[in-house]
Amino acid sequence: MRRSFLVAAALVSLAATADAQGLRDKISQLFIFGSGEDPLFLAGSADPNNPASIRAHGSHFVPSAVSENGSMIAFLTTAIGGNVANAPIGSTSGGETFRFEGGVPVKTSTSAGPIFAERAQTLGRGRAVVGIGRTSAHLSSLRGVDLNSIEGFFTHQNVDFAGCDSAQGGLSCKLMGVPNLENDVMQFRLNLDINVRVTSIYATVGLTDNFDIGIVLPVVSTSLNGSSTAQVIPFGGPTAAHFFAGTTTAPVLTGSRQVEGSSTGLGDVAVRTKLSLQQSARTSVALLGEARFATGDQEELLGSGAFASRGLAVISAKFGTFAAHGNTGFIYRGGGTQNSAVVGSLAIDHLMTDRVTLAAELLSEQQVGHSRLKLPAPVNYDYPFKRTINPTSIPDIADDLVNGSFGFKFATGSGFTLVTNALVPLNRGGLRANVTYTAALEYPF
Repeated sequence: MRRSFLVAAALVSLAATADAQGLRDKISQLFIFGSGEDPLFLAGSADPNNPASIRAHGSHFVPSAVSENGSMIAFLTTAIGGNVANAPIGSTSGGETFRFEGGVPVKTSTSAGPIFAERAQTLGRGRAVVGIGRTSAHLSSLRGVDLNSIEGFFTHQNVDFAGCDSAQGGLSCKLMGVPNLENDVMQFRLNLDINVRVTSIYATVGLTDNFDIGIVLPVVSTSLNGSSTAQVIPFGGPTAAHFFAGTTTAPVLTGSRQVEGSSTGLGDVAVRTKLSLQQSARTSVALLGEARFATGDQEELLGSGAFASRGLAVISAKFGTFAAHGNTGFIYRGGGTQNSAVVGSLAIDHLMTDRVTLAAELLSEQQVGHSRLKLPAPVNYDYPFKRTINPTSIPDIADDLVNGSFGFKFATGSGFTLVTNALVPLNRGGLRANVTYTAALEYPF
């Protein structure tokens, strides 16, 4: 384990040599197609060589990108950061569990236990399990929309200035669509390739027969490759007012951008405790508490940037070589950008041979309240005819998560346990990978 901790420390130190610009900033760059730092700023329109009446149009799409109700940038970065911070970690007590009766250890488990769900048995006084695990995910969809084909429409600022009404023949410039150039829209297409790998070093110790405490140190590696294209769609008029480059008579209406970057460092550290309330030959009941601290760098998409905690009630039952486990509880997430959730899981593990345990699990997380991830609101046009533009192809749905998990635990002759697992999404909510793979090596003693 000393070697494992040295490896983790070396990986954490790599974060210090990463590009000073965080991965969150790189995602923001996908919305910048010219000079300046404002998203959707039109450098062509704002060229100093243009008349003042044209230069004023350079920033008319900026509010659509950065307003409180319309920040696609904040939505995407928060979704990615939350996914990284909430990467699944294994159960607290793998391998065999014991309790002491008259000074003699008595086994309280049949198999090596589930992989992500918790079982009610505690390790036993003086027992411990240490391990290192690797979880790999290629994020592929956001609320069911492929990350390589996210589409959006950014709308013009509703401008109103002195003399505008008279210049428009008496039409009120408070109407969306007056003047006519407000009907120009910008079509946006985004392609994101995101890989997340979490190497977790963990240890759990049985302080008493009924109480365990453990810690998880995650080293997170996030890589991003993204590209974007934007197309100004003019509504009509003799000359162009909104363009990325060129002139009013020969405008460049298309812009593109590509970014890539990666970051490695310490993620959000978790401390977990489990208290056994009742253990018998057939059933066991326990309570589990977990705290995740905001130790991961939020700007590098290594953590959530906020404290989170989880509380679970756990019940387990044994039926020969089978064991069933039910978990229910609540996750509290601070920070104001992620929702708390009601969680539950059902798991079955089966001792297939003396050294092989099969584990199948259903994991659920149901969002509490309306989503704190704000999508741009629909934009209603008043003139020249009433219509509504939906700014994004991402649906406004709850980020409920339902996952299926299937894996094995292999006990070796040297005392180590090898864990392999695949986790697949069963619904559309949240930012997801098609498959999340986990491999771990544990050593109980």
